Amino acid sequence: MPNPQRPYRFIISGGGTGGHIYPAIAIANQIKVVHPDAEILFVGAIGRMEMTRVPEAGYKIVGLWISGLQRRLTLDNLSFPWKVISSIRMSNKIIRDFKPDAVVGVGGYASGPLLYAATRQGIPALVQEQNSYAGITNKLLAKRVQKICVAYNNMEAFFPAEKLVLTGNPVRKDIMELEGKRREALLHFGLTSEKKTILVIGGSLGARTINQSMAAGLQQIADAGYQLIWQTGRAFYPQAQELEKPFAAAGIRAFDFIRQMDLAYAAADVVVSRAGALSISELCLAGKPSILVPSPNVAEDHQTKNAMSLVQEQAALLVRDAEAQQKLVPTALELAGNEAEQHRLAQNILKLARPNAAVDIVNELLKLIK
Repeated sequence: MPNPQRPYRFIISGGGTGGHIYPAIAIANQIKVVHPDAEILFVGAIGRMEMTRVPEAGYKIVGLWISGLQRRLTLDNLSFPWKVISSIRMSNKIIRDFKPDAVVGVGGYASGPLLYAATRQGIPALVQEQNSYAGITNKLLAKRVQKICVAYNNMEAFFPAEKLVLTGNPVRKDIMELEGKRREALLHFGLTSEKKTILVIGGSLGARTINQSMAAGLQQIADAGYQLIWQTGRAFYPQAQELEKPFAAAGIRAFDFIRQMDLAYAAADVVVSRAGALSISELCLAGKPSILVPSPNVAEDHQTKNAMSLVQEQAALLVRDAEAQQKLVPTALELAGNEAEQHRLAQNILKLARPNAAVDIVNELLKLIK
């Protein structure tokens, strides 16, 4: 039982990509809404993006020496057992020192050792699964935790049905508050209100196929009279910087990473995106007409499953990764020029939004400690 004389304490663990990190931060922010004096500690994996993104959001984070198993024989794989042992030991120490009332796992390497150690010590635990296909860490933890918050129906295939709660994915609060931001957004990106704007987001780490498709189509986009906000990821960004130079006056803008995603969505008339769980949740809440290009490089092709959940509701268009170089830019130009189709997609995608996901998850978390 928590000590009533002190504020609640929570550990939130996981990361690796924005799809894990931003829901974790949204959960932490909602805890602070309900209990402003709550103490929150994040636990991530050393060298992964959570080690910078979480402190930027104003929270303390501790790193574990942990990584995933590679599909081929590598030095990392040989050291994996030692990393697991080291991370469990470190997790035990973190838990003894911090004394959390409950822990949350959001998927990613670090959540496994931390939640394993916490549940062994009898601390209540909850996991949040963002995707329609469950990640291996969360599947392994399912028997140990009390609650599993999910974003899709039919997750009984992966988890005990009695532990499931359908909440949706939590997103940053600013993305739910786009009303009235368009003028500020266009000024922020140096764009004009006279032209339609296409937003391209390949996920927090970028997307090679989407980047290559856009690079080949910049002239077409400029010729058609559209503007472009293009998040490339770090690896492709130097190339994109060179490619955008001849088109600066046409409103072509490349960025390695966009921190103010609320402004990017507010500026956009059409969005091209990967079909990661977080991206889909944001698009639903933003109510944006979207073209989804699922990544083929994910477990069990779960991004295609995510995308099809929208396509079947006539809430998004789909361009397969293998066809992107031929079809993506023409499809984006066609949608940008068709206001009736934009309106139809926007109306349908808004019906799928779950704006109370963070509230519902935190309510489930608090039930565990009362």
